[in-house]
Amino acid sequence: MLSRLSNSPLTQLHTAVLLFGGTALFSKLVPLPALDITFWRCAMAAIAIALIIRLSGQKLRLQATKDYGWAFVLGTLVCLHWVTYFASMQMSTVAIGVIAFFSYPVMVVLMEPYFTGNKLAPVDLLAAILVFSGIALMMPDFDLSNEITQGVLLGVLSAALFSVRNLLYKRHFSQYSGQQAMMYQSLVAVLILAPFVGEQHLEMAFDDWGLLAMLALLFTALPHSMFNAALSQLPAKTVGLINCLQPLYATALALIVLAEVPSVTTLLGGALVVSTAMYETQKTRKTRRK
Repeated sequence: MLSRLSNSPLTQLHTAVLLFGGTALFSKLVPLPALDITFWRCAMAAIAIALIIRLSGQKLRLQATKDYGWAFVLGTLVCLHWVTYFASMQMSTVAIGVIAFFSYPVMVVLMEPYFTGNKLAPVDLLAAILVFSGIALMMPDFDLSNEITQGVLLGVLSAALFSVRNLLYKRHFSQYSGQQAMMYQSLVAVLILAPFVGEQHLEMAFDDWGLLAMLALLFTALPHSMFNAALSQLPAKTVGLINCLQPLYATALALIVLAEVPSVTTLLGGALVVSTAMYETQKTRKTRRK
């Protein structure tokens, strides 16, 4: 019975989302700047995902030359998204960074008309107002010299970069699996960040390298494989809604591991952002079915 449960798509999906939420912890646990964490995460993850692709019988090469150009564009966006994502939490808290990032479902809806030509519905504008009201609640003030405020804004920027990436991926790269896309995006990130990596890693303890390996393998390569497996067996609506639990998982893990207790305003702002993200996810799936 336990074996069947562990192999069920729903269990795999929840495990993947839990691990995705856990990536946030490494912004605090690994004694490196956000840029360096991203570089080493991508370098290790690219190797691991390439092995997974080969073992699963998929091809490493892309189908057309132009696809390498799109891989570079998508990789650049993912690279900037990850750096700002980790920097957001280093400047604020895990809860604030993850919640600010989860404004991306609403951002995708706001940006999509520029990619598809569809009209924006009034209810989507209301959703955007609710999301940015939630984000404003998490900001102690609007002084850009305040680190918490900077962390919130970096989280929003990370969400915007991720949203553009998702829209371009859907339009120009969706013929490839999530694993293939992640491998190429990670490789591009390594190439972009390599000239800017500092020397702090030379002084890191063995345990810290172990944390980086966990981030790349257990919290990046593994959950992406599990997420893709679940996506192929579960309705997209179910996957999208469960993915919205990621801020909850990340906040709970930060409380347990880092003893970070979210403030009341962070919880209120998070409730607005996450509930709106869940609504937009559900509405988008219904619209696509029609």
